Amino acid sequence: MAQVRVGIRYTYEDYRRLPDDARYEVLDGELVMVPSPGAFHQQVVLNIAFLFKQHVRRSGAGHVFIAPFDAVLAEDTVVQPDVLFISQANLQVLTEANVRGAPDLVVEVTSLGTQERDRVSKRLLYDRYGVKEYWLVDTEGQVVVVWRRRGKRLLLVGSHTGGQVLGSPLLPGLSIAVEEVFRQQ
Repeated sequence: MAQVRVGIRYTYEDYRRLPDDARYEVLDGELVMVPSPGAFHQQVVLNIAFLFKQHVRRSGAGHVFIAPFDAVLAEDTVVQPDVLFISQANLQVLTEANVRGAPDLVVEVTSLGTQERDRVSKRLLYDRYGVKEYWLVDTEGQVVVVWRRRGKRLLLVGSHTGGQVLGSPLLPGLSIAVEEVFRQQ
């Protein structure tokens, strides 16, 4: 059984050898343990994934996945976005085991332990590796912040709150009321 090593730059192969009793990501070679999310976080992830999946099923636009599913952005950068979308035009990045390259759209739902990482570190990684659109879902403030690729950079599109509708040029016709993202059953 592999041991977690301190002070070592991790690669995807190192990551694959880790015990599967916890969730990890590798961010620029640094191993990061990802705590188990809470109930509201999971509800929000399922809401988004369900709405994406319904739309994708109708439109045939691509594929939707939820964590844990590895996105190998580089040999030293492996993330598990809460929700990710891969378009039909980008299917070459999809393997049975993981995504090898940038998903088209990534959604991260913040938790107490991940807010700063999702807001800064992971956004910068998604920018660097070519993700076309990034949604940061703040469960505490009930806000969805959207960045979209313009040229070589992910640029802030806006913050969406109750009463507003979310959409994406990557998923034409998708229309999600922000309230639906945060709906609790």
